Amino acid sequence: MSKRTLCILFIAVLLTACGEKEVTSLKLWYDKPAKEWVEALPLGNGRLGAMVYGGMNDELIQLNDGSLWSGGPRKDNVNPEAHKYLQPLREALFKADYQKANELCRKMQGYFSESYLPLGDLIIHQEIDTTKIEAYYRDLSLNQAVATTRFKVDGVEYTRELFISSPDSAMVVRFTADKPEVLNLTFGLHSVLRHAVTASGNDQLVMRGKVPARVDPSYYNPEFRDPVSNEDADGCDGTRFQTNLKVLSADGNVTTTDSELHIKNASEVVLLLTAATSFNGFDKCPDSEGKNETQIADRRLAEAASKDYATLKKNHIVDHTALFDRVSIDLGKSNPDRELLPSDKRLKAHTEGAEDPELEALYFQYGRYLLIACSRPGGTPANLQGIWNKELRAPWSSNFTININTEMNYWPAEVTNLSELHEPLLNWIGDLSKSGAKTAKEYYNARGWVAHHNSDIWGLSNAVGDIGNGDPVWANWYMGGHWLCQHLWEHYSFTGDKEYLAEKAYPVMKEAAMFCFDWLVEKDGYLVTAPSTSPENLFVANGKNHAVTVASTMDMSIIWDLFTNLIEASEVLQIDEDFRNQLADMKSRLYPLKIGSRGQLQEWDKDFVEQDPHHRHVSHLFGLHPGRQISLLNEDSRFAEACRKTLEIRGDEGTGWSKGWKINFWARLLDGDHAYTMIRDIMRFVDASGTSSVGGGTYPNFFDAHPPFQIDGNFGATAGIAEMLLQSHLGEIHLLPAHPKVWQKGGVKGLRARGGFEVDIDWNEGQLERAAIQSLNGNPCTIRTTIPVSISSAKNIQEQQQDGYYLYTFPTESGKTYKLTAKK
Repeated sequence: MSKRTLCILFIAVLLTACGEKEVTSLKLWYDKPAKEWVEALPLGNGRLGAMVYGGMNDELIQLNDGSLWSGGPRKDNVNPEAHKYLQPLREALFKADYQKANELCRKMQGYFSESYLPLGDLIIHQEIDTTKIEAYYRDLSLNQAVATTRFKVDGVEYTRELFISSPDSAMVVRFTADKPEVLNLTFGLHSVLRHAVTASGNDQLVMRGKVPARVDPSYYNPEFRDPVSNEDADGCDGTRFQTNLKVLSADGNVTTTDSELHIKNASEVVLLLTAATSFNGFDKCPDSEGKNETQIADRRLAEAASKDYATLKKNHIVDHTALFDRVSIDLGKSNPDRELLPSDKRLKAHTEGAEDPELEALYFQYGRYLLIACSRPGGTPANLQGIWNKELRAPWSSNFTININTEMNYWPAEVTNLSELHEPLLNWIGDLSKSGAKTAKEYYNARGWVAHHNSDIWGLSNAVGDIGNGDPVWANWYMGGHWLCQHLWEHYSFTGDKEYLAEKAYPVMKEAAMFCFDWLVEKDGYLVTAPSTSPENLFVANGKNHAVTVASTMDMSIIWDLFTNLIEASEVLQIDEDFRNQLADMKSRLYPLKIGSRGQLQEWDKDFVEQDPHHRHVSHLFGLHPGRQISLLNEDSRFAEACRKTLEIRGDEGTGWSKGWKINFWARLLDGDHAYTMIRDIMRFVDASGTSSVGGGTYPNFFDAHPPFQIDGNFGATAGIAEMLLQSHLGEIHLLPAHPKVWQKGGVKGLRARGGFEVDIDWNEGQLERAAIQSLNGNPCTIRTTIPVSISSAKNIQEQQQDGYYLYTFPTESGKTYKLTAKK
């Protein structure tokens, strides 16, 4: 037995003897309770979310429901004069009068988005002697989605276990002690929203409430009105909610007062919590046309209460692991003493330079865990904070920001084998297209549909700003819906579901293209967008900063992407030949990519200098990622080299999500070492106060720090790590395309590739060792590697060498696995 093996066994025995954590690579664990929200641990089932603080005598579990937003359906005719300003705006742009264009853009705005709101708090008080607490421990198991808190008081060990079940639509909390009749607990419910709490019998509390009719963004504080309005004179806006808290089992004395639940002298207690809202769809008044939230919450409670704790937990774990266990990853082995560190201290050590590939693998899996917890079929899409928010006026309203953030949330969905979790976004895009059709007509007198940079559960699609109060640098960007259409195509690309493509994706994509047909105008022989912005960035012209111009590179790249995807979709479905030809013609006349005087990819139509050369957005690189217009593997790689120069000018610094995007950029540039540098950067420890000298990073609970918290960085980084190991956007399976030197030995199992393939990869000494490709749809397969391989079971293999790569193309059979082995 080796010294290393003996050391690991010794540590495991030591931890068990001390009552501490078991050695595992799939847990976040801590040696003290959370004081701040970004230290608490997240649970969720795609509808109900919770943040668990792990307090001892006083515990707080902050609650959310994914459908609890202020406001109601989109209002018509908010700005009926808007379309009249479009032609004067274009005339100003063609005269390079950028200031006039900015002023006119402000006249074409509508309402701000509504806000995602907190449901409330479950407050727990446990009677213990706080002077005698010892052996404190709390954790979150990623592979089981169970949060545990454990501590000792006067020799008695107390344990709490929490999970939120998707199959049983309930949060389950279990309290135990290893000595009988020592649990004395008080429970209450509270909310920052209007609410009332009442007792129902001697073992249940019910909280009922209603959200405001309007909540303005935290950055918008007009003097003429209160930023929060509770009432809607029309009786439409304002979603109702109900939360039920019930004792499932307890061996002690259970009583209730008007607003509290008490348990005395128990040895074990199990609680159930269910919630529901009156939200009834994006186009239904949540008050007058809402669902019966009482009936839904009560039904969920009754169904969960018919099962015992063991059954509820089993159902939950079976459901969660069916998703989570699809992908496993090994980036190398860490020093065994790394796992002896609480996760926040381990993250700090990593920030200070410690090599810890198992922590990096944990970080990858945490992104997958978070998507499972906040996005489930039948629920709402993940917003800026996933499903977790404690603020009445959250940063940026915790809304759907569709100029990067919402899209980034779903980058891991397909490639990390969580395809069905994409469904809430895909369905919402369909809703957005309906409200976007009204916006296209009302604001621009155009066909098709459009959405701008902000949206909400109600499908808001206009440029926000309350007509004049939104800065066009962020408000007046017109390609949000068109970018979202990429997700519709990507879902088909990975799954091959032609029925979905024909019935859901293609019609929405086509209508987005119809808007482009009316939106694009001819200038100097090319089709351009006018007005146009590059999200949230300014250019300098004539010594002044401006936002609005024509043909920003991001606009043109998104339209190129949409047209390309639609052409391929119409070929797959064998429909719309005339429309396809029209797309091809217009695509050929789009304003082209340009390389600037510094060797960079131009961000705007002219070679303007950026107001902020290190801006967090790198929108003009859309064609590199998530698009497929630019690649080093293209015959013309000049634009890929220009992207590299752009990233060098921009620098590695940025917000958390910006660093997440840069992992993907560098992976697409096949530079694994630089992509890994960005992983180290996004994993830089940021303390709970949000202070950091390096911008974005990672909070103690591993939430992404913008700062403040935005979940997109978590998802972008997880997708980026997958992109380093597997790429398929160019119609081939590229194995280890951006593998960093530091990950010398490891493997990944269960990733998905476009075309309908599931991929396992193992590497050693930085080189591909073996791989397995399972064909799910029977499509032809092309594999790209840097070394020669043999392929078992494949027939009629076409092999070629190309610029240092080996390419293998062969037909496949559905359900069959093809094994690759590196040739010696």
